[in-house]
Amino acid sequence: MNTALRAVFSPVDSTARVDAVVRRLEGAIALGLLADGEQLPSEAELAGRLGVSTVTLREALTALRRRRLVETRRGRGGGSFVRVPPDPYDGEFEARLRAFSAGELRDLGDHYAAIAGAAARLAARRSLPEDLAPLWRSIGEMAAAPGSRRGRVEGRFHIEVAAASQSARLTQEEIRLQADIGPLLWLPRSGVTRHDEVVAEHRAIAEAVQRGDADQARELAERHVLDAVEHLIELRLLET
Repeated sequence: MNTALRAVFSPVDSTARVDAVVRRLEGAIALGLLADGEQLPSEAELAGRLGVSTVTLREALTALRRRRLVETRRGRGGGSFVRVPPDPYDGEFEARLRAFSAGELRDLGDHYAAIAGAAARLAARRSLPEDLAPLWRSIGEMAAAPGSRRGRVEGRFHIEVAAASQSARLTQEEIRLQADIGPLLWLPRSGVTRHDEVVAEHRAIAEAVQRGDADQARELAERHVLDAVEHLIELRLLET
């Protein structure tokens, strides 16, 4: 199991655990960390990994089934299986954007840039050769992916950078932020004409991580996030 998935299946926060499990798995599904049709671990194993009771886990799975993100099959070969919507953020962008003021977006962006920068800096220092393959694979997919699919791949790339930092807490925070603000940050950029430049930004981050340039990796990751936030704030101001 790779580092990102270990973070997905690590213990959740001790408060509001049903909601925490739902958010963790929903975010992992939306970002493509859990693939369509993939079987989740057994209830007992998954509850143990997430640090919750089986009762709590079953409540969370029930909520995910209502959202059509999980399908449970009975009998031999049964279990809980992931169902990925064709476009999990379709039609939600404008409503989610209006829920934030420009100041709130800037504050959230500052927090996210700090997380992304720290993750990239540590990834440059700590990543192993096998940690780099997912980064390059995501960049290749990003370059070829159509429309909103690019935003999902971009979000996954940033989680993979965090996973390469070898920090479970940073990876968990990256997953949480991607689920909360990733759809807002990356979807608008997925349709811009400067798509090649966006792919080049990710390539530059991966190259800095690969050559072990921690300061450059941090600077590039922070700038990438803050540029996306400024673009988002411009869109938000146009909404008013």
